[in-house]
Amino acid sequence: MTTQTRTAAQALVAQLQANGVRHVFTVPGESFLPVLDALYDADIAVTVCRQEGGAAMMAEAHGKATGRPGICFVTRGPGATNASAGIHVAQQDSSPMILFVGQVERGYRDRDAWQEVDYRAAFGPLAKWAAEIDQGERVPEYVSRAFHSATSGRPGPVVLALPKDMLREPCPGPLAPAWQPVEAAPGAEEIERLAALLAEAERPFLLVGGSRWTEAGCADLRAFAERFRLPVATSYRRLPLFDPLHPSYAGDLGLAANPKLVARAREADLLIVLGGRLGEVPSQGYAVVDLPRPQGRLVHVHPGAEEIGRVYVPHLSINASPVRTAAALARLESPARIPWADRTEAAHAEYLAWSEVPTPQPGRVNLGAVMVHLREALPEDAILCNGAGNYAAWIHRYYRFRQLGTHVAPTSGSMGYGVPAAIAMQTLHPDRTVIALSGDGDFLMNGQEFATAVQYGLPVICIVCDNGSYGTIRMHQERDFPGRVCATDLKNPDFAAYARAFGGFGVTVEATEDFPAALEAARASGQPAIVHLKIATDAISPGMSLAAIREKALRGG
Repeated sequence: MTTQTRTAAQALVAQLQANGVRHVFTVPGESFLPVLDALYDADIAVTVCRQEGGAAMMAEAHGKATGRPGICFVTRGPGATNASAGIHVAQQDSSPMILFVGQVERGYRDRDAWQEVDYRAAFGPLAKWAAEIDQGERVPEYVSRAFHSATSGRPGPVVLALPKDMLREPCPGPLAPAWQPVEAAPGAEEIERLAALLAEAERPFLLVGGSRWTEAGCADLRAFAERFRLPVATSYRRLPLFDPLHPSYAGDLGLAANPKLVARAREADLLIVLGGRLGEVPSQGYAVVDLPRPQGRLVHVHPGAEEIGRVYVPHLSINASPVRTAAALARLESPARIPWADRTEAAHAEYLAWSEVPTPQPGRVNLGAVMVHLREALPEDAILCNGAGNYAAWIHRYYRFRQLGTHVAPTSGSMGYGVPAAIAMQTLHPDRTVIALSGDGDFLMNGQEFATAVQYGLPVICIVCDNGSYGTIRMHQERDFPGRVCATDLKNPDFAAYARAFGGFGVTVEATEDFPAALEAARASGQPAIVHLKIATDAISPGMSLAAIREKALRGG
């Protein structure tokens, strides 16, 4: 193939290779067959999935873990709308990804042709950029812009529609240069102002979150926190950003956060938010600081200028990447006085007490004890993936993530995420232990992707927490309408048999003491595996049973 004979589809795949893409996720469609044909000759691994939502979540997880755009190809109409779940995760989680969507022929547009969708209108509110490539010769330009847009400022998803006939057009021009990350650094004056605010503070508090972090950035963050003896909390599902056993770590400001930690965040006279948006969950329903101008001083550091001042008006705004900011902070001299050192020590002690010993639970399987066993039995580089559900509260409270990138979960609270994310992580890291934790309803939203794991020989271990209920909704139902259970009960399959039916390993656990042997058997099988945990419906949270929640609501509490 020469540049004179190269088609738009071939140019697209060549442009992906030029940008370092080595893996794509897809559900095939006839609308982009020329791309599939071009991938046949490319040094790019293709994972074929069972549903577009799973494929898009795999791409999002890939982007979240690597900082490089995850790539997904889906067909038009229902393929694209199925994939929208993954686009929403990428948008809320600030993850770089690019979704390529097959489109109707250009001559058929605006006739409501078969499976036709206006993708600019459909994905405009969800994506950082949504466009349609109308001319084959412009493929390198559009793909290059997609990589830059997906990764710049606050990362996010890009959607590019590919008209079927456009893909066969010639694209003789040169490829665009490879995308290069842009890391904005804070100004010296901004760092000096932040240091001055610290010198005046009595109760400072550092909250870290967001994406675009690196190992070096996290090391600089630890050095800064250690020198200043600052209390540090991680934002919702950003736990691996800070070592939980570091003496500065105070816990995570997520769902079901330690009340003592929430109180410390509220009492802070200087709140430094580094990398995250301070959204609804880490702000505890926008209650940690006052709107729109906090009573205490707020420093907000974020790579996306549009996020600063979007909700809160900061005392000091710094538009910079977290890694560059952490590097600048690590170079600061420690202050002569650190009046908050005892508070930091106390905050870490509170975290250890909160997370060390599992609380008693109804039923024979204690999910807290399961998490404690996982943190003791798994290697530090093991990767845990999960979706949404009350079961995740035990992960956040009891598991300790010691390395960056070892927790891959949606800050958007999207169900059905754990299994696709685990497959993506096992593809990236074939020699590491990868665990997918799911609720029963959560698992069945994308559980068919277990077949993908079997097809590619990916030994992910899926732990399914089966309480026969959409537990989170049931919990809220009992709080608001106690005793009036509607639409939250589930009748589930035998998940261990489900695993065996697909060609994997399956085992059922009905008592806590049986879990260690079941986990070891799953690991030893070398196959994709499902460990089916039978959990009592009443065991709804680490702190309170469903029955206790109902009784409290009936008393008017």
